[in-house]
Amino acid sequence: MSTPIAPGSRIAVIGLGIMGSPMAVNLAAAGFAVSGYSRSGTKGGPLVAAGGTAAGSVTEAVAGADAVLTMLPDSPDVESVLGGDDGLVATLPTGTLIVDCSTIRPDVSSRLASEAAARGIELLDAPVSGGEGGAIDGTLSIMVGGSAAAFERARPIFDAVGQTIVHVGQPGSGQTVKAANQLIVAGTIELVAEAIVFLEAQDVELDAALEVLGGGLAGSTVLARKGAAMVARDFKPGFRAALHDKDLRILESAASTSDVVLPLGAVVTQLMAAVKARGDGDLYHSALLTIVEALSGRDG
Repeated sequence: MSTPIAPGSRIAVIGLGIMGSPMAVNLAAAGFAVSGYSRSGTKGGPLVAAGGTAAGSVTEAVAGADAVLTMLPDSPDVESVLGGDDGLVATLPTGTLIVDCSTIRPDVSSRLASEAAARGIELLDAPVSGGEGGAIDGTLSIMVGGSAAAFERARPIFDAVGQTIVHVGQPGSGQTVKAANQLIVAGTIELVAEAIVFLEAQDVELDAALEVLGGGLAGSTVLARKGAAMVARDFKPGFRAALHDKDLRILESAASTSDVVLPLGAVVTQLMAAVKARGDGDLYHSALLTIVEALSGRDG
């Protein structure tokens, strides 16, 4: 079995956004030597404060790295960093481990993993769930696709940033499970939004209503974490609606190739697209509530 990437090892983190930055900080706190890169060039402060370094380029970040963790917005972003003649799959030394925590298309993950394996590089697709709070607290749920040996090699990295860490199968499987996760999350947010608008229309005391709903079968992580903010119309991101729209389109495409029909998934996909279409894609994905208000004539 390959040697685990233990604390003290050098890790490059590519993507220091809402999720990538706190993950890099937690890796540094766990004793890894972390070099991070952000395309904006302005997001390395928290990592530097935690003892890591901010690199000026991808090439600088990955120099001498034992492992590379990517947290990027979409499939084209991951392909631009990992794929092609100048990408990391083609240029990293044999034996390097790549952990892609981005949420992208399963077929892209599978193809990149095959290309990496042909060059003696291990690539895991390891998308995460838990939002900004989970990234900060190091309690993310991580669904990992790839070889069992690579999973065990990456385990110390996952332990530094996550709590529920599961190897779900072959390359691309992590992305498939993440697509299912995004379906459940979006659907639940939509139902919580509808419940809040309904309760407000009935002049019910909302704090009390959410408390009792949260204690019964209607209780959920979504209700517990987002309910009060939705009532307050606090849609500061967090996880942007535009990214959830992208994730649902990944789900839609993957389901189509498998001849699976997702009736409620199709509806919530259109509703999330409507949030983005009205110019609110940079709001928290719980802004689905604004669509329910608009459809109910209660947004004026």
